[in-house]
Amino acid sequence: MSQELGITADKQRETSEWYTQVVKKAGLADYAPVKGCMVIKPYGMKLWESIKEDFDTKIQATGVDNAYFPLLIPESYLEKEEDIVEGFDPEVAWVTHGGDEELEERLAVRPTSESIIAPFMSDWIRSHRDLPMRLNQWANVVRWEATDTRPFLRTREFLWQEGHTAHASEEAADEETMLRLEQYQEVIEDHLAIPSILGYKPEHDKFPGAKYTTTIETLMPDGKSIQSGTSHQLGQHFAEAFDITFEDENSEKSTAWTTSWGLSTRTIGALIMAHGDNDGLKLPPKVAPTQVVIVPIYQEDNREEVLDYAESLKHGLEAECGCKNNVRVKLDDRDHRSPGYKFNEWELKGVPLRVEIGPNEVEDGTVTVVRRDNGEKEMGIEKSTLIADIKDRLDIIQEDMYSELEEYLEENIREASSKEEILATIGKNRGYVKAKWCGEEDSLEEIKEQVSAEIVVLPFREDSKSETILSEEDEIEGECALTGKDAKKWVYFAKNY
Repeated sequence: MSQELGITADKQRETSEWYTQVVKKAGLADYAPVKGCMVIKPYGMKLWESIKEDFDTKIQATGVDNAYFPLLIPESYLEKEEDIVEGFDPEVAWVTHGGDEELEERLAVRPTSESIIAPFMSDWIRSHRDLPMRLNQWANVVRWEATDTRPFLRTREFLWQEGHTAHASEEAADEETMLRLEQYQEVIEDHLAIPSILGYKPEHDKFPGAKYTTTIETLMPDGKSIQSGTSHQLGQHFAEAFDITFEDENSEKSTAWTTSWGLSTRTIGALIMAHGDNDGLKLPPKVAPTQVVIVPIYQEDNREEVLDYAESLKHGLEAECGCKNNVRVKLDDRDHRSPGYKFNEWELKGVPLRVEIGPNEVEDGTVTVVRRDNGEKEMGIEKSTLIADIKDRLDIIQEDMYSELEEYLEENIREASSKEEILATIGKNRGYVKAKWCGEEDSLEEIKEQVSAEIVVLPFREDSKSETILSEEDEIEGECALTGKDAKKWVYFAKNY
């Protein structure tokens, strides 16, 4: 493999450079002319489209309708909700001119859409019969990040979905909040094969104006946590600000309860970080644009028979699972590239399964199969056998990739009972530090200052993840690791992206 194509940085020792090389050399994204922005290339877009399709199917099956709202938001709309203004003002990009003329009112480039969607909900909702209203949009947002940017993980413009719902009761809004979080978990764990931790964000880190924010956190091999999706119970705060009211069953005026929830292209960054190695991407089969690549190995005198055999295998694999669940197969029959070059290129792109076919395989009616996730190579597999069990093979790869990270996650949750232990554990080890906490926000400053770590999640009670609100019986006994006062909750500290 040429140095231009191959990954030259070590993932463990040069994580940032390794990540950048994988993004660019695997053809996922490129840098845009505006600092902090990116161009998503076709291969990277296919990953996003797979994530989008998986989640969109889930939400539409549970009553969500897709819509679209404007990119540009009048400043007066943002100012109706002071928490939005305060929470996002440092990151808002403003349009001040239209052509050569200065605008009478500044327009915000969408940092989030509560302030543009809520007024329309107010217009569209009249009666309890209009509830619940569940809207979602697939869009881009701009947040003028001042910190270090990196493609997918943190960019000034990114793609996401944002769901916005209105309900007749607090209980219904609670259920909605948890349902979307659980659907995010299905995408992250089942589709992307990354284990996760569900819970709440601490008060200082919740969405501006929200009653509470729930999060799905994923642990990366460098020990940092990535927030891979959030679901917010907004209470009646936004409904009161934007007059989202309805006539209830008793013909009385009531204020709605609202939620919002979002998942972004940051999940692609998590996918790269979680599974990749020093040869490039490793993609779980469910999200991989190409699940199986067939590489024929031939000389001029046997080229035709090897290619014919490879073509028949391709058609057999594609037809095996039926039109809705076809295996995504590519036959790499490029004459100007050597087999070795192709092997390395498809490893770089993370294709889960490589099938090698040479004249010996043609003569024997067999194939040679190589797994991308663990490098395992099997020779002499009957062609018909591979066709018959291809789905099972891909399922095993998906499960094994998840299990590998699940073991890593379990090994990298360490408990600490004092501030000194927290600091020492984070300083020496990767991963999460689990500790008891009293809930005092001021007690967190020293941890953040000394080891650049913070509370990333207050985990749900382990025996009942479906609990939406932590009730009194969920509170714990013992002392806070930071203050020595009575502890109220378990928390996970970590460095994060």
